[in-house]
Amino acid sequence: MVDLRASFEVRTGALTTLERLSGALRKVGPISALIVDEQRVRLVEERWGGQDGLDVMTPTALGRLDGAWLLINGRCVLPPENLDGLAAGQVLRDRKSGRIVAASIDGAGADRICRGDVPDDLECIDDDSAGMLQYPWDVIRMRDRALERDLAARKRKIPEANPTGVTVIGEAGLHTAADATILPGVVLDAGKGAIVIESGAVVRPGAIICGPCWVGRNATVLDQTLLKGGSAIGPWCKVAGEVGGTIFQGYSNKAHAGHLGDAWVGEWSNLGAGTTNSNLLNTYGEVVMQTERDGRRHRTGLQFLGCIIADHVKFAINTRIMTGSVFGTGAMVATTAAPPALVEPFAWLTDAGASRFRLSKFIDVARTVMARRRVEFSAAYEARLTEVFGGIDS
Repeated sequence: MVDLRASFEVRTGALTTLERLSGALRKVGPISALIVDEQRVRLVEERWGGQDGLDVMTPTALGRLDGAWLLINGRCVLPPENLDGLAAGQVLRDRKSGRIVAASIDGAGADRICRGDVPDDLECIDDDSAGMLQYPWDVIRMRDRALERDLAARKRKIPEANPTGVTVIGEAGLHTAADATILPGVVLDAGKGAIVIESGAVVRPGAIICGPCWVGRNATVLDQTLLKGGSAIGPWCKVAGEVGGTIFQGYSNKAHAGHLGDAWVGEWSNLGAGTTNSNLLNTYGEVVMQTERDGRRHRTGLQFLGCIIADHVKFAINTRIMTGSVFGTGAMVATTAAPPALVEPFAWLTDAGASRFRLSKFIDVARTVMARRRVEFSAAYEARLTEVFGGIDS
């Protein structure tokens, strides 16, 4: 989920956390700097450096900053209402996790907080409303609240519409960009939540979209798709079959029949025809999830939880994904039996057994896939992929 991006770049609803925070801080002013660890700073600099006056820096640079700063945790998916009201020397802390949500502080204090050392002279204020991303499944846990906020924000910027030849149901609102294409025969059900369709998106004949739902820029909802509520389809994605409660980061495809529910999908991943996931145990019990090799299985507190699919993951046709599965960056799954609940990064799974994707081959494939969307496979991107690959025990 965060191998190739910072935590604030994760799509946690219709928006990324960074986009949502930017909106929440509109009264304070624009975000001035993004603080990123050494491993990801080159990637984030490549994407954001210089945009809207943004500086990208590592935590070690904070101590050199003058003046007072509002420091915000990039894992804060649901920014509290009082985020912009902190006085100098005050810290907002998530009561449940104990994590710092935000702090009004000088550069030296910000440096200490980023290193996990909270100065004793700060006034801590506990907050129950902040949604903090700690585990991968937290994206699903906070999805509905985040999506509700995001749709409300997007509705203010995109006008309501009533496309020709389209059946519109419900009163929550249909908002479509002027250059979105919604073809005749589509059913849009806004009875339980708004539907927002962004610029360049295409919705093909026979598709049914149920709100609350967001279809991102240049995304395609293919013929006969059932796109259920709680879904956010990121830019340049293609979806088909039955999709519900799922967030696509962007640039990934599920272009054929099959079910995908209560899932998060990264970038550049592809689900082969007929690939289907389970999002509910036969016992109707709490889903547990394992995120690391030989790690313990965590209780998620969720009854509905499908899968977490990282970037550049490929599934062969008719793959069966079990409830609460995790697929690491660059994994390739081509087994007739259901794959394990945890598939490690760059794993190559076939009926003959498990091996490891060759890095040179993986890079060739990734470069080809990204070029099809005219996205540069940069030196920084390759370096980070190589670093992730090298960090896995053979």
